[in-house]
Amino acid sequence: MSDEILRYDLMVENALRGVVRAALQEATTEGLPGEHHFYITFLTEHEGVQIPDRLKDRYPEEMTIVLQHRFWDLEVGEDKFSVTLTFNEIPENLIIPYEAVTAFADPSVRFGLQFGNAIESDEEIEMNNPLDEDMPQQAPVQDEQGQAAQSDEPGESAGEKVVTLDQFRKKN
Repeated sequence: MSDEILRYDLMVENALRGVVRAALQEATTEGLPGEHHFYITFLTEHEGVQIPDRLKDRYPEEMTIVLQHRFWDLEVGEDKFSVTLTFNEIPENLIIPYEAVTAFADPSVRFGLQFGNAIESDEEIEMNNPLDEDMPQQAPVQDEQGQAAQSDEPGESAGEKVVTLDQFRKKN
């Protein structure tokens, strides 16, 4: 058996970043319809992020931008996007790789995504995912009737749930 494992968590996270890219692409060609608007949170120190020094000083770790009424020059690429926003009436161009994005939300339809941004080293992967051939396969959590357990939390309808990948990661 190979020592390498398939990183489904990273595959899913990458696919969900594709949702962000598709939403931004839609905004470039069609604009934002109705009440749609995007909150995008990103790591300001992530490789490839280009923001003015004054913003980086004010937001040394993480920053949230809003794309709603006043944004210009939105360009959506395969690995990053750029947009011009005003900060204290000064237009500034931001370049943000999708890998730097930690959260994306469209409150008008109660949709949101959160990303882990944890790229683990091989050693961390091995510690968090031991390759033990004797380990039993995990079955889905089931209730007393043998059905897959579902959340009964009030207010958690399909349209209100924020998808987080942390719930799928192994805990130490």
